[in-house]
Amino acid sequence: MTFRPSRFPGSGTLIEETRTKGRGEGRAKGRAEDILRILDLRAVDIPEAARERVNACTDLELLGTWFDRALTATNAEELFAAEV
Repeated sequence: MTFRPSRFPGSGTLIEETRTKGRGEGRAKGRAEDILRILDLRAVDIPEAARERVNACTDLELLGTWFDRALTATNAEELFAAEV
């Protein structure tokens, strides 16, 4: 196996960490938007506090759970049900 160094000039540095963090935050923001869009398209009433909670979340695993629930939820309580 041949080792190939990264061509990114900031590899292994704060620059790379910041870039990686930014990607994660972008994915989280996109997932939150998807969740809210699904709920809006399904005409599910979501209070502003619930919208803020979804938008503030950065945990991709939790957002994935909420995304799955958004497909069938009839209210915000079902979206956030049984969180541990």
